[in-house]
Amino acid sequence: MEREQIRTLLERAEMLGGFLDPEGRSARKAELEQKRLDPGYWDRPEEAQATEKEISAEKSWLDAWSKIKTHAENVETLMLMESEEGEDLAEEIAAEYALLEPLVDQLELRSLLRGQDDHRDAIVTINPGAGGTESQDWADLLVRMYTRWGERNGYAVQLLEYQEGEVAGIKSASIAIRGDHAYGYLKSESGVHRLVRISPFDSSGRRHTSFTSVFVYPEIDDTIEVEIKPDQLELQTFRSGGKGGQNVNKVETGARLIWTGKLSDGRTERVVAECTEERSQLQNRERAMTMLKSRIYQLELQIQEAAKNAVEGSKKKIEWGSQIRSYVFQPYTMVNDHRTETKVTDLQSVMDGDLDPFIKAFLIQDVS
Repeated sequence: MEREQIRTLLERAEMLGGFLDPEGRSARKAELEQKRLDPGYWDRPEEAQATEKEISAEKSWLDAWSKIKTHAENVETLMLMESEEGEDLAEEIAAEYALLEPLVDQLELRSLLRGQDDHRDAIVTINPGAGGTESQDWADLLVRMYTRWGERNGYAVQLLEYQEGEVAGIKSASIAIRGDHAYGYLKSESGVHRLVRISPFDSSGRRHTSFTSVFVYPEIDDTIEVEIKPDQLELQTFRSGGKGGQNVNKVETGARLIWTGKLSDGRTERVVAECTEERSQLQNRERAMTMLKSRIYQLELQIQEAAKNAVEGSKKKIEWGSQIRSYVFQPYTMVNDHRTETKVTDLQSVMDGDLDPFIKAFLIQDVS
């Protein structure tokens, strides 16, 4: 292994240490933990929970940095021993390098998450656009891709809503991906995803172009207030017809909530959220309410962002020219993100959930 390559990685680790300010974070963590000594700490549960979350976040940063520091020091020690004693320690150095590199990569990526909601869980909603059955099948493949991404990164993945297509694929689906900074990573996926392939549904074997929209919302919790008045809300119940429990097709367990109201900019909006995958109507209704509030919250965030000219609205027509990423299956394999021009030829790895190159490139561009 080239020594220059090793030194570069050690420099990256050192820069991370400067950015993270471990001493400052340790002091902040100790300050927060001091609050636990107050006898009335849990008398204010919402405030206490917010403090516990912040303690957990600081601990997570410090634990990640501690692992990097340990392996970096091991590499430096081994290189020094090799230099001073003339012993060949290349194998040991390579082993420590292999442990250090992914830790640095992960923490560098995480350090790019600076949005106010980046730490939250994510709700991913997927809807097919132009392309008929082919587009519905493409939407189903994206459900699988995001599920695999969540699983390979240790997140909890829950299917919230799944409406099957008549022939194949889906009419719509929503999944919750829960874990540390899930929304911060997945916010890069909002937009239109374009597929080019020889359609398995075309007997003539022609190439087809299909589109599917992906919208990613931060899942809100009790720390965020979203007011919904009863006269703004409509509840619809229906037979789920999905992949739920045994009674899912026999009774109206599915719940759809429709909110019609004014946003902070005076615009009237109609927002729909539904859940079909829980076993009871009450559970589906509660989950749909969380999804509805999350979407309204996201709309308000977009108003704030537009006012600052930071980003433009994410909703685009689901057709040619509005895609953020293209996936070409034939005649060659290529996934191309049009915002960052990041290209990956290993199509199968992307469809199996390896989205890190696209996420990292987007976050770097966003921070820049």
